Amino acid sequence: MRFLARVLLNALAIGVAAWLVPGVQLSGLFPAIIAGILLGFVNALVRPILILLTLPFTLVTLGLFLFIVNAICFALTAALVPGFDLTGFFAAFCGALVVTLVSWAVSALITDARKG
Repeated sequence: MRFLARVLLNALAIGVAAWLVPGVQLSGLFPAIIAGILLGFVNALVRPILILLTLPFTLVTLGLFLFIVNAICFALTAALVPGFDLTGFFAAFCGALVVTLVSWAVSALITDARKG
């Protein structure tokens, strides 16, 4: 159940990113759901490896390089899902930022609703 909720949350966040960021294109609901699934796997499998490999850059930039790592993961997801396209790195960066913020906000709302 948590996996399905996380996939739907990722799909919603990707849809919001496609709506807000001009360089992010999404051709429908099915690519959003597939991208949500794949983004979860990329964040679980590829992101920790990227974080480990880029640790010196992350330390020098006081953690700001993690935004670049998030953009790379977002772009990798877009490259693997047909119907989910990015126009460039700026679109990937802004899209990853929107996905992170939307996921954080919705997760906080869901957690608060369960507590109350």
